[in-house]
Amino acid sequence: MLGSGSLPPKDVLRVLGDNTRYAIYLELARAARPLVTAEIADTLALHPNTVRPHLERMREVGLLEVTTDARGEVGRPQHRYTLAADAPSLGLEPPTMPMFARMVLAMARRIGASPSDAVAVGSAEGAVRAARYDTAPSALEALVADLDRLGFDPIVTDGEGQLEDRADAVVAFANCPFADLARAHPDLVCALHRGLVAGFVAQMGDAEVIEFCTLADRTPCQVSITSR
Repeated sequence: MLGSGSLPPKDVLRVLGDNTRYAIYLELARAARPLVTAEIADTLALHPNTVRPHLERMREVGLLEVTTDARGEVGRPQHRYTLAADAPSLGLEPPTMPMFARMVLAMARRIGASPSDAVAVGSAEGAVRAARYDTAPSALEALVADLDRLGFDPIVTDGEGQLEDRADAVVAFANCPFADLARAHPDLVCALHRGLVAGFVAQMGDAEVIEFCTLADRTPCQVSITSR
């Protein structure tokens, strides 16, 4: 692994104040694996030569870690970038939050919390979040806006051909901000998300969830919604 510097917390926002660097940082934070320069450039519609100096700057100050392998062009090893272990997350929360989430899930498992318990907790939080959208045109629009805010990158399609055409819309989750936790505890984490969505939609009052697909389903990570 290539060496990296160290950035005082008070200077994080200064380094990420550049729009391009911040966009790159978000892509790396959401990625499930380390990315090479070309992948980042393609996603952001930038030239690799534009991306490289920003990656190097973030590496120098300790926000990124870099590994190399020999799978690139002949004679040119690839550099693969990922966030440093103590780098701030998407919401710039303290790095203790992911650790705290893992501990809470481990505790839930230890005391025998069930998926239905997780759904109930998620539903209560969903109702609280929905109350912030009391002027939204519809439950679907509010839900999509909230899922986007949470980092799920929702993609909406119509429900034609879904569930005997009972769904007005299907919302797919292109990104899961809880992916690592979901893989480790799919029954609890996916149930929390199911409850969050169901509670949100129920609180809005003009729609209902007719199917929520988790990692275990044939069409994973999506929810089908119909209006009332």
